[in-house]
Amino acid sequence: MLRLKAFRPSNEKIVKIQLHPTHPWLVTADASDHVSVWNWEHRQVIYELKAGGVDERRLVGAKLEKLAEGESEPKGKPTEAIRGGSVKQVSFFDDDVRFWQLWRNRSAAAEAPSAVNHVTSAFSSPAPSTKGRHFLVICCENKAIFLDLVTMRGRDVPKSELDNRSLLCMEFLSRSAAGDVPLVAFGGSDGVIRVLSMMTWKLVRRYTGGHKGSIACLMTFIASSGEALLVSGASDGLLVLWSADHSQDSRELVPKLSLKAHDGGVVAVELSRVIGGAPQLVTIGADKTLAIWDTISFKELRRIKPVPKLACHSVASWCHPRAPNLDILTCVKDSHIWAIEHPTYSALTRPLCELSSLLPPQVLAPNKKIRVYCMVAHPLQPHLVATGTNVGVIISEFDSRSLPAVAALPTPSGNREHSAVYVIERELKLLNFQLSQTANPSLGNNGSLSETGRLRGDSLEQLHVKQTKKHISTPVPHDSYSVLSVSSSGKYLAIVWPDIPYFSIYKVSDWSIVDSGSARLLAWDTCRDRFALLESALPLRIPIIPKGGSSRRAKEAAAAAAQAAAAAASAASSANVQVRILLDDGTSNVFTTSIGGRSEPVIGLHGGALLGVAYRTSRKVSPIAATAISTIQSMPLSGFGSSNLSSFATYDDGLSSNKSSTEAAPPNFQLYSWETSQPIGGLLPQPEWTAWDQTVEYCAFAYHQYIVISSLRPQYRYLGDVAIPHATGGVWHRRQLFVATPTTIECVFVDAGVAAIDIETKRMKEEMKLKEAQARAVAEHGELALIAVEGPQASTQERTALRPPMLQVVRLASFQHAPSVPPFISLPKQYRVDGDDSFIQKEMEERKTNEIAVGGGGVSVAVTRFPTEQKRPVGPLIVVGVRDGVLWLIDRYMCAHAISLSHPGIRCRCLAAYGDAVSAVKWASRLGREHHDDLAQFMLGMGYATEALHLPGISKRLEFDLAMQSNDLKRALQCLLTMSNSRDLGQDSAGLELNDILNLTAKKENMVEAVQGIVKFAKEFLDLIDAADATGQAEIAREALKRLAAAGSVKGALQGHELRGLGLRLANHGELTRLSGLVNNLISVGLGREAAFAAAVLGDNALMEKAWQDTGMLAEAVLHAHSHGRPTLKSLVQAWNKMLQKEVEHRPTTKLDAAAAFLASLEEPKLTTLAEAGKKLPIEILPPGMPSLSVSSLPVNKKLAPAAQNTEQQPGKPLLLEAAPTTTAAAPTAAVPPATAETVPPTDAPPTSTATSAPENGPPTTDSAVPQPESGEATSVNGTPLPPSVSNSDQVASGESTPDPSPSNVVQPEAPPPAVEAQETNGHSTVSTSDPFF
Repeated sequence: MLRLKAFRPSNEKIVKIQLHPTHPWLVTADASDHVSVWNWEHRQVIYELKAGGVDERRLVGAKLEKLAEGESEPKGKPTEAIRGGSVKQVSFFDDDVRFWQLWRNRSAAAEAPSAVNHVTSAFSSPAPSTKGRHFLVICCENKAIFLDLVTMRGRDVPKSELDNRSLLCMEFLSRSAAGDVPLVAFGGSDGVIRVLSMMTWKLVRRYTGGHKGSIACLMTFIASSGEALLVSGASDGLLVLWSADHSQDSRELVPKLSLKAHDGGVVAVELSRVIGGAPQLVTIGADKTLAIWDTISFKELRRIKPVPKLACHSVASWCHPRAPNLDILTCVKDSHIWAIEHPTYSALTRPLCELSSLLPPQVLAPNKKIRVYCMVAHPLQPHLVATGTNVGVIISEFDSRSLPAVAALPTPSGNREHSAVYVIERELKLLNFQLSQTANPSLGNNGSLSETGRLRGDSLEQLHVKQTKKHISTPVPHDSYSVLSVSSSGKYLAIVWPDIPYFSIYKVSDWSIVDSGSARLLAWDTCRDRFALLESALPLRIPIIPKGGSSRRAKEAAAAAAQAAAAAASAASSANVQVRILLDDGTSNVFTTSIGGRSEPVIGLHGGALLGVAYRTSRKVSPIAATAISTIQSMPLSGFGSSNLSSFATYDDGLSSNKSSTEAAPPNFQLYSWETSQPIGGLLPQPEWTAWDQTVEYCAFAYHQYIVISSLRPQYRYLGDVAIPHATGGVWHRRQLFVATPTTIECVFVDAGVAAIDIETKRMKEEMKLKEAQARAVAEHGELALIAVEGPQASTQERTALRPPMLQVVRLASFQHAPSVPPFISLPKQYRVDGDDSFIQKEMEERKTNEIAVGGGGVSVAVTRFPTEQKRPVGPLIVVGVRDGVLWLIDRYMCAHAISLSHPGIRCRCLAAYGDAVSAVKWASRLGREHHDDLAQFMLGMGYATEALHLPGISKRLEFDLAMQSNDLKRALQCLLTMSNSRDLGQDSAGLELNDILNLTAKKENMVEAVQGIVKFAKEFLDLIDAADATGQAEIAREALKRLAAAGSVKGALQGHELRGLGLRLANHGELTRLSGLVNNLISVGLGREAAFAAAVLGDNALMEKAWQDTGMLAEAVLHAHSHGRPTLKSLVQAWNKMLQKEVEHRPTTKLDAAAAFLASLEEPKLTTLAEAGKKLPIEILPPGMPSLSVSSLPVNKKLAPAAQNTEQQPGKPLLLEAAPTTTAAAPTAAVPPATAETVPPTDAPPTSTATSAPENGPPTTDSAVPQPESGEATSVNGTPLPPSVSNSDQVASGESTPDPSPSNVVQPEAPPPAVEAQETNGHSTVSTSDPFF
């Protein structure tokens, strides 16, 4: 609940502090006048500056800048060299600060019943005046420093420019008119307020005659009459009101009203927004008092001393839903943040938190006490409070998840007025809200468009909301923190006061109480009027230990407190979850007395289609946490029931926000069925909140850093998680989840897609239904009922395409201004002091032309994909949901806000998610066509491929995908023809010949482009042909085939696998003429493999052989001819051997250096006789079993060569590949050692060796017999498999690549010398084909 958000230690006292409204920036000044800007989210220092003295870095930077601009020697002393003196105030100033300052003033003024009509919280935002720059403004005694944190360029304004008076405080003045120049007012030591223009850096106005002492504080606000006022407090104790509406150009302004506020001087002033009343001013003074002033009569409403004997130094207006009665925070020099309850009634001061309990013990020295010197509440996130202390900066977080005590009621159909119930103090009230008739909800505002196409303003205004508040006569029993919820039918309202603990169920029709009792937690069923509650006995009152009492009394009180705590713990652990049901007659009945048999205490209940129960897991509590918990719980806060516990730690909720984000949450959350009370599924980590879709199709579980989204039908399935951290609440609207976080409003578009398990589940359910129907029929009519007459049935089983789940997050609103590009800090000098409107109008005209494009028929078209982010309402919000086409939110002040969903980019998505894809396509006419692809992808993810095809601006590529998805193959073909530019290709001839392409003159370029286009989309063509074949659309497949065949006939156009696919599809379609043409074309361009594959599909062996032969793939041709017994075998073998011979003879010569040549000469086989030199017998490699072609070749007798040389193949010997004969098998086997001897089969046996030998009388010379495959297997030449059959001819190894036959490549076989010597008995040399030669 209460935790340390960020801490930055410091050795100096932090005396000034300010938070930026939208960025996580904090500026501080310490006692030694060092100013530091710190990013508290990322714990990084952005900028540091020594403001009191002279900052050397800035001085050097300024000199370098002037030198760069061409100024040689600066005239006089630069302003950076002036000593600043003590820092009096630090602040940020940019468009965000300006906007939210104006918003705060206007919304506070608009609360008053007497507020004039034009003062509303929905106002047009001021024109951007700082142009994207972020100023850090430091008010020192001797000068004001304006530093741009974007460009790091600064401007120092010395006090000599401001009548040479010390500067003690400052405030920014602004009006919302276009062309407004930012002005800053400085309070001087002489009681005069001087106004400086941030454009000319000159003094433009003085406020005089109000104060006699030095001015201590300044603040602007708007009265309920709509008048802008400036209030100043000074050391003379006066509070003076001035007119801040500087439309009049008078140089001197006199005060409107002067009040005596405090003795000894006013220290600070703050504006307090009052629900349903005029704003109030809160002042603190040196007299230790705090005063509250009415802004209509300017009478004093209340004066109190918050902390006796100590003067307040800081005050902040506060509005946190967890502590609904605490409106003002203040600090004195102790370790607490103090809160004032019911300031204008009881005005009791309570310690909100003790800061030393938040800090780890090692930060504080043993005897050092924390002292707070300044405090500020975050202007837009009230759960964050920053304090400057003597040990550093502490940012505390107070329960960011608590929400306003309001619940929206369902709107009756046809009614334009919506209502919500809220609790304020002890009253139940009704808030009625609707869109004002002045705004056109169909157009809204965030497209910045109207029907005429004119821009409606430079930024997005909020929609006009008309709202009224009514009192309900039924009082409520407590005024502490309450949680409201409405039943699924909207007939019942539940209010739980967890701090009491107590609950009441009201019937909405007459506001009578149906049920009530003691309960801390309550959750509704989303399907019936049924709720679960955690019963709890009332804990005993914990006595407060009095300060300064006797030790005996203190011990007694401590013992009583321990006893009460133990009793409370035992009561909590014994409490059980009970389910009650509300019947039609309005009575409440117990449905289940106890859910879940677990012994752990329950810490959370989550309603929905299933009941979620969170249990406290036993885990060690660190001593630091124990200290913090005990300290918080011991703090008394009135108005929170008899328990006297602090509002900010009523119970340990066990959520992840209490722990570090890295620590994994324990699984302690169990889902139960409402009907059977049985657990469903296993334990999960406890979510912070859950949201279930009304149609029970989707659910969302929110955790600290992300939201997990699951689909529930046809079965539970995890879809994914979206990284939306710190989400506080969410509402489903069909397939849209609207989520609020402390800084943004997000919309998550969800679709479960189609998963295989969904189809399987659906099929199983259909089977079960069929079986049940059959069983019923048998029970009614007997076995005869199962007899069915088979008639002609149309095939209804269509293939369901799988679709992945889709999650898309769109940010609808945030606090930040639309970013703009910052110009240089030095603005043109020619502008008038109060700004010239002409340049603003010119800029507006330019922006108008940029943002509006007028479509056909004069329809205004939004040119952005999504709208610029709208302004999120301030503080915690309840998300009501979508009604009247806008998203409704209710804030802590019980004001309804509308977020427009009318930008076409959002509206189309919302309609598609809602299921109305036809309207989504109609609305797309208002969206720029460049965003149609994006929208079509979204619709495809949502399952609307067919409807997305009607979007006029989609690209052809996406149109093709959508057409394929929606089975519109005719359109897919048209898209392909357009994309590939091939509409005219493949029409006339069956295939485009290569020669035709070369001889084309007029159409040559077009043809080349078309072929290139088809090649680019070859995969899409193949996919389209397959899809057309699957659905029997032969004409479309044929058209696509024509184009693809035309491209396939161009050399190098298609890849091998694409050509093979093309061949198969041509054969499948019986396009034999086109296929044979394709084969001839492939042969002509040298693609042997693909040509052979196409011929094989065609079933033409001769054409296949021709393909191999004509493209030089003779090895494949030989093997094919041999395996099929073709008559062309002999001629093919001769041609192959001739080719190999040529390759051996034309061996490439490589240049070698001397060393390499010498080594090569050692390895080369030596010639034994000169006679051998001229003899190079032809190479002869044969398929297995084929007789030699050169039987008549003469044997050459020669002497045996030395063993070492004979292991090498001699180049002059012919090479034979043949089966080993058996006649002389005994000779070598005797010489070979037993380890290497092999048995040689007889000649009539199938060949089992690839060894080659001479005719019959030659001995085999293999080193080891290599098994020869059967005729059906692939033969290996050069270690590469060669398939002889047609069926696997697409895997044929290329015979074109012959290895380098140089002898240096030959690996010496490991044969023993005797076997090698026996080799030279014949003139023919034989070699194994496993030798690297081949």
